[in-house]
Amino acid sequence: MGTQKKIKTIQLELQAAEDTMLPSFISAYGSDTRSGVQKLVQKAQKRMEAVRSERERIETLKAYEKKYAHLGYLCGVDEAGRGPLAGPVVAGAVILPKDCQILYINDSKKLSAKKREELYEAIMEQAVAVGVGIAGPGRIDEINILQADYEAMRQAIQNLSVKPDILLNDAVTIPGIAIPQIPLIHGDAKSISIGAASIIAKVTRDRMMEGYDKLMPEYGFAKHKGYGTKEHIEAIREYGPSPIHRRSFLRSIQGSKPNTPQ
Repeated sequence: MGTQKKIKTIQLELQAAEDTMLPSFISAYGSDTRSGVQKLVQKAQKRMEAVRSERERIETLKAYEKKYAHLGYLCGVDEAGRGPLAGPVVAGAVILPKDCQILYINDSKKLSAKKREELYEAIMEQAVAVGVGIAGPGRIDEINILQADYEAMRQAIQNLSVKPDILLNDAVTIPGIAIPQIPLIHGDAKSISIGAASIIAKVTRDRMMEGYDKLMPEYGFAKHKGYGTKEHIEAIREYGPSPIHRRSFLRSIQGSKPNTPQ
């Protein structure tokens, strides 16, 4: 009779196991009577159940994609950064494969930063096409945030390597686009394509704000991403607006210093 594996070794196996390996893990250790091993088997079973539930959720997120699949390439469109005091508004446009099996896609605001980063990489790797559009703070001040939002969305669609046949948008109808559009309220939580677009937009913008933080650390952009937190407003009042602040968004903030010429 061979020597039994140590429970710690089995635990490490479970930690390293991909979701597809869980049935084999359960089969291999299900008859091991040690209580520690049985707890690990139960943990694996719970993980399998969670994955099954997630697959069901993802299938419900494909309802619109399935409904309009006969039209051709379907593209989800969403934006990030409409509300901050600083930085650009960023739009994402994503065409996913019809058999997309990426799990955990959701409204980007419901995901942790780590999960968004993981999903960003998966989407970039597996999508049929991804487009990004950006409208900077100066453009936002020039044409207002709504028009800048539309402009970024049009750019994202134009930057796709494959032309979509229909657009699923988060809540808006984009002017100046000839492609048929379907606006969905809370679309990033109803459509896998819009959810993917929201993740691309959010991660792209967050990375930009982290880059700005390295250039202007006094504002704390890496932490609040340009949103109007107490600390951010205090920094604006102390240092004045930076080159990436939206002047049209700062009118209600009293005591802001003007920019000092460099």
